[in-house]
Amino acid sequence: MADTMWRCDQVRAGQLYNRMMFDTRAEAEEFVQRMQQIEPDQMFSIEAVEARQVWN
Repeated sequence: MADTMWRCDQVRAGQLYNRMMFDTRAEAEEFVQRMQQIEPDQMFSIEAVEARQVWN
């Protein structure tokens, strides 16, 4: 497992709607591109996080 994971937060109307974790930034960006085509009213952010913060 990599030391870095990528968190993608999906926000609707200022509220966290969904949070997904990805192994690579490319996977996260691909997910965002697909979702923006389906639901253009949502905002997305991608952030690098240390894997140890995610898994115990």
